[in-house]
Amino acid sequence: MDGTTTGEAVVDPTAAGGAANGLTGALGLPPEEVERVLELAALAPSVHNTQPWRFLPAHDRIEVHPDLTRRLPATDPEDRELRLACGAALFNLRLAVRARGIRPLVSLLPGGDALAAVRRGGRLPADEEVRRLLAAVPARRTNRKPFRDVPVPVAHRRALVRAAERERSWLHVVTGPEQRFRLQQLVAKAHRAQAGDERVRAELAAWTGRRSGDGVPPGSAGVRPAPQDEWALRDFGAGERPPGKDYEPDPLVVVLCSFYAGPPAELQTGQALQRVLLTATSLGLSASFLSQPVEVRPVRDELRRALGGMVVPQAVLRLGFGSPVPRSPRRAVRDLLVERAAR
Repeated sequence: MDGTTTGEAVVDPTAAGGAANGLTGALGLPPEEVERVLELAALAPSVHNTQPWRFLPAHDRIEVHPDLTRRLPATDPEDRELRLACGAALFNLRLAVRARGIRPLVSLLPGGDALAAVRRGGRLPADEEVRRLLAAVPARRTNRKPFRDVPVPVAHRRALVRAAERERSWLHVVTGPEQRFRLQQLVAKAHRAQAGDERVRAELAAWTGRRSGDGVPPGSAGVRPAPQDEWALRDFGAGERPPGKDYEPDPLVVVLCSFYAGPPAELQTGQALQRVLLTATSLGLSASFLSQPVEVRPVRDELRRALGGMVVPQAVLRLGFGSPVPRSPRRAVRDLLVERAAR
């Protein structure tokens, strides 16, 4: 995109016609392939499964746009996690395009309302890594259930760190009792702040227990938090915890960081987040989010100082070996499209 974008309007899904929900070809791909690419892009993670992205396919590019109707102004007042989610969707889009033999050229914040644009950069056959990560896209889940009390191998940890580095981000692995205790304190502090905020509670309730194409359905709620839990966890309305189903005492906890602050860094780190999550999935690991300390600004500042002040914490993940969980629902591609408004 050249920065001369006109205004945009949401496509009326009832009016869209033609092949593949009214889609046209893009990047040299036919409409049915564009639809499949967007389906894969939309399997990215987002806070409360809000899916805050839209896509604009055009002849020479596919744009990623924020869906501001799905903002969480209390939980995510700066839209930071919204941009992380769009960055994760962008990474899936890159993978899907690569799998079709196209080298994706990515522009972040290219102008207008778009957050990113992917253009065709010539032919580039998919390699084994692309195929492995792409296979992990539909298999990835946010697993809020307890993990098995089995340590994550050192080789797996190194692979996760390398995955973040590939996307110009830093993955800090929390090690040692002092680091773990300090992070637990920050998670608990942010959790208390959010629990005392009526607006945050209302947003959580609005997106919990939904059975449509978004939100956190009952099958993805995990188990109900209990006083003996070492980490403060959100209550997504799960049923009573079965006896003996406590959370693992020593999960692998990591903090994904950018090297600078601001929207471009958040889009970049969102891509790193998805590469880390897909790498974890390919290694047989499950992941869930401990988002509270990065959502409460003063606590996020404390976490940054605890990490030395040179990196910006963007996401906190809990990883381990988990049991199977169902996939969260996804909106149809026709509901994710934008088109240029008439001049």
